[in-house]
Amino acid sequence: MGQPSTDHAPDGLGRRLGTFDAVVIGLGSMIGAGIFAALAPAAGAAGSGLLPGLVLAAVVAYCNATSSARLAARYPQSGGTYVYGRERLGEFWGYLAGWGFVVGKTASCAAMALTVGGYVWPGQEHAVAVAAVVALTAVNYGGVQKSAWFTRAVVAVVLAVLAAVVVAALTSGGADAARLGLGADASFHGVVQAAGLLFFAFAGYARIATLGEEVRDPARTIPRAIPLALGITLVVYALVAAAVLAVLGPERLAAAGAPLSEAVRAAGAAWLAPVVRAGAAVAALGSLLALILGVSRTTLAMARDRHLPHALAAVHPRFRVPHRAELAVGAVVAAVAATADLRGAIGFSSFGVLAYYAIANASAWTLTRAEGRPPRAVPVVGLAGCLVLAFALPPSSVAAGAAVLAVGAGAYAVGTTRRSR
Repeated sequence: MGQPSTDHAPDGLGRRLGTFDAVVIGLGSMIGAGIFAALAPAAGAAGSGLLPGLVLAAVVAYCNATSSARLAARYPQSGGTYVYGRERLGEFWGYLAGWGFVVGKTASCAAMALTVGGYVWPGQEHAVAVAAVVALTAVNYGGVQKSAWFTRAVVAVVLAVLAAVVVAALTSGGADAARLGLGADASFHGVVQAAGLLFFAFAGYARIATLGEEVRDPARTIPRAIPLALGITLVVYALVAAAVLAVLGPERLAAAGAPLSEAVRAAGAAWLAPVVRAGAAVAALGSLLALILGVSRTTLAMARDRHLPHALAAVHPRFRVPHRAELAVGAVVAAVAATADLRGAIGFSSFGVLAYYAIANASAWTLTRAEGRPPRAVPVVGLAGCLVLAFALPPSSVAAGAAVLAVGAGAYAVGTTRRSR
């Protein structure tokens, strides 16, 4: 990968990440969130249609990933779709994307922190969640390279644990391939709703795009890293979902508080349950680390444009990280994690992130051939898919998400009016 380059503008971030590190950060975001947080509620929505829901979520995620990769190569700056929407569609759409991302992903951060707490110390989830947020904010403060090395270790541990779960489940006498087929409980709406919930698990590739200012040779690295991270994650998800379904069946999976732990017990490998619990905690920590990293970079970009307090745009002179944005994000996430509900946060987060990617696909549609636009079908399918999945989510998630976007739009209108005066 060559020697790391630390060239940067005086107020910019250091370009220190190569393709491998970028892929690992994406894997750390996706795998922790999806396997240990979204499988059970998705099974509750789709029943035996869980696997088709996973495929549908993956198709939409692929379109989003392709659109994001082409845009990130064109605009290698911190902020992701906040920047793309601003440059391609206008300032308001960029702002709305950034608002949806920051608010939705703050909920994701809280969900991951609570997942850590639930596995590490049941009954004291909120206290452990706050401690995890404080600790990982400190890790991010020390520089993006330290974050990348930590995430490498997390991904290695989680993949090893998931491999053990798959092998134990599929080689046990309790596995039944008939449980993988579609039953009378599966419905189109249930499959689509499950896809919307599972989309929460695929959204980690955004971390790569939001790190555009810290990646070496972004025009080459980002389009390679995003599909690689997504493809590896899809294979892992499919194997784990099939293994757990084969052992538990859709009804038992939907009711499970810790589905992977229940799966190994049902497979006659109860000795693996403590390992799975530890792996779940580590996975959620890795996801939380990468999520805080991405939210703070979008906060930095919005602060630079004064859509958030400009003081948050500061970059640390030594560590080359947006230290004030990271501290602010950490404080807000800690406050939310002290009071939030885990399952409710997933639906709320999914709505905000689907809105974010709808704007990414609309932005990618405007690219010309010379600018490296994707095939026309990609942003069309991606945009339509995001809208369908968003409004198929549980009504409470749709209502809360729409209200938050409306508040953001109102704040933008007020700010624009003040600036014009």
